[in-house]
Amino acid sequence: MFINAFIQALREIKRNLMRSLLTAMGIVIGIASVIAMVNIGKGASQSITKSISKLGSNTLFITPGQQHGPGSQSAVAIPFKSKDVEVLKESIITLDAISAVESSSMTALYGDQNYQTSVKGIENDYFKIQDFSFKSGRDFTSNELRSGLKTCILGKTVVDKLFVNGENPIGKKLRLQKFSCEVAGVLNPKGANTFGMDQDDVILVPLNMFLRRVSGNENIHLIMVKVKDNIPLEEATVQIQQLIRENRHLKPQDEDNFSVRNMSALVDTISQITSMLTIMLGAVAAISLIVGGIGIMNIMLVSVTERTREIGIRIAVGAMSQDILIQFLIEAVVLSGLGGLVGVIFGISITMIVSYFMHFTLIIDPTITVVSLLFSMLIGIVFGIIPARKASNMNPIDALRYE
Repeated sequence: MFINAFIQALREIKRNLMRSLLTAMGIVIGIASVIAMVNIGKGASQSITKSISKLGSNTLFITPGQQHGPGSQSAVAIPFKSKDVEVLKESIITLDAISAVESSSMTALYGDQNYQTSVKGIENDYFKIQDFSFKSGRDFTSNELRSGLKTCILGKTVVDKLFVNGENPIGKKLRLQKFSCEVAGVLNPKGANTFGMDQDDVILVPLNMFLRRVSGNENIHLIMVKVKDNIPLEEATVQIQQLIRENRHLKPQDEDNFSVRNMSALVDTISQITSMLTIMLGAVAAISLIVGGIGIMNIMLVSVTERTREIGIRIAVGAMSQDILIQFLIEAVVLSGLGGLVGVIFGISITMIVSYFMHFTLIIDPTITVVSLLFSMLIGIVFGIIPARKASNMNPIDALRYE
């Protein structure tokens, strides 16, 4: 019975092929959208997590002030000083590397070339924390760091923009606004980071030089530290917090006026945000399934009207109301199921294309694929039940009289 009903459903779909294709298009778009949105969201989340993990799961970021949410700051953001960095270096043995970081956007000039880039004042431990390596040249000498001599280290993007003739930058002098600096080294390229920012678009200078020549004060707004591999991150965080509280003479009841953050917290936050966005996008895409279901119900009602005499003849020769109900219900399920199957193919194809061009991790979730296909069939049942009941409840005499 069910096999015959299925064959009959395929025959009816083929008889009105164009109408059936257009009707199923809503299901195709809905299923493809849901699968693509969910898979792309998961792939993007995993790619971001992997990229952030590469920055170092044992890296801590110490900043002035306490942020409790976007745009809110509970404590006065008192900047750090160089002596704060020295105290951390001398007092906490669990740290593998530590560097203060100050940055500003500046225009670099060399010959007749100029380029707007980020200039960062750092210490040598910064290279270890950020996993930078040298293509040529060297890092800063102790004398350059201590005296703030005018030397600099370039990222690949800056080299490509300023040294257009393929010159060797080592030993050349750049102009940075009101002062010049001699190129001591060139970094190996690292490409874009998690947030799409070019890590090679940077000029690094000694911290003391930056404080004296650029910022004009001793204020430090970021301290980066790398914790030793065998030390729990929480233990190092507590030690840093206690030491900074002591240096700032904070009472036990006083709130921290600084923040110590790690990459794990950032990974968790981003994962929560991307998961929420994925669910929201999937839910929005699923609305089109409802529209597709309404289209199926509409076309099935038209089909029932067109086949009124056929229904009357089948009932007259012994078909039960149950048989008519099942026949039209199976037609609706087959129509929506075929649309769901095509939608799955389109959804997976869209996921692969977007992942390739956006460089996301390719994830094809089998669960969402199967659920989407079953849901498309459920849509056929839900929206096909009304036309099927209408067909099964027909009076055979009235149906045979229908013109």
